[in-house]
Amino acid sequence: MKALAARRHHPMALLVILLLALVATGGLYAALQPQAAQAEAYTDSEVEQGRALFLANCATCHGLDAAGLSDPDGQTLGPSLIGVGAAAVDFQVGTGRMPMQASGAQARQKPQQMNEEQTRQLAAYVASLGPGPSVPDEEWLDTSKGNAERGGEIFRMNCAMCHNAAGAGGALTRGKYAPPVVGVEGKHVYEAMDTGPQNMPVFNETNLSPEDKRDVITYLETLEETGSPGGISLGSLGPVTEGLYAWTIILSLLLGAAVWLGAKAK
Repeated sequence: MKALAARRHHPMALLVILLLALVATGGLYAALQPQAAQAEAYTDSEVEQGRALFLANCATCHGLDAAGLSDPDGQTLGPSLIGVGAAAVDFQVGTGRMPMQASGAQARQKPQQMNEEQTRQLAAYVASLGPGPSVPDEEWLDTSKGNAERGGEIFRMNCAMCHNAAGAGGALTRGKYAPPVVGVEGKHVYEAMDTGPQNMPVFNETNLSPEDKRDVITYLETLEETGSPGGISLGSLGPVTEGLYAWTIILSLLLGAAVWLGAKAK
């Protein structure tokens, strides 16, 4: 006991205590953090093939080491992909947004340029660079287990301000936009929430659980199945748009009638 008491006043005692506290904190965080939806298992062959695809299709913008690349003026050509995870690659490549066709405010969706096997290989390589969100397991995409009503509440609270309550999308600033989310594959909806592509915030497991995300996917699927019960949706943008359409049609009819009556009077 006397030996321990003597060491309490040693100059290194505080440092040792601090290190032990950091190790304990890290261990608790690792033990208690929410588990990812799926831990992807890729083979060494898939990683190597993915690296070859990356060097041929992505390194021009993201750098040979995937750490990002900037032009001589300091403008970012492509961000770092270290730590973005397989889910980010599966979303960006699976929706055709990457490789980008042309520079712009944000990557636009277009026909997919890589097949499913190539997309998986590319995801395997990026996942090997650092831990990140993985491709969701089928359990969290099964909408038969989801709750559309609850999903609607989550969507309206977290997503409707950008994507519209009907999921029709909307304009943002500086040429950016929130794309429509109705009709999008459930896996890509989940991955978008998990990775926060473009201007979208990240909704990881600490914000929305896998069950929450499944409910949102179920709600969007319900919207797609329901369609527009009232007739033409007019973009699902609400009464302002509907009023604009109505006034445009009415004014066109009135102007047409005025021209016709004027021509008849002559």
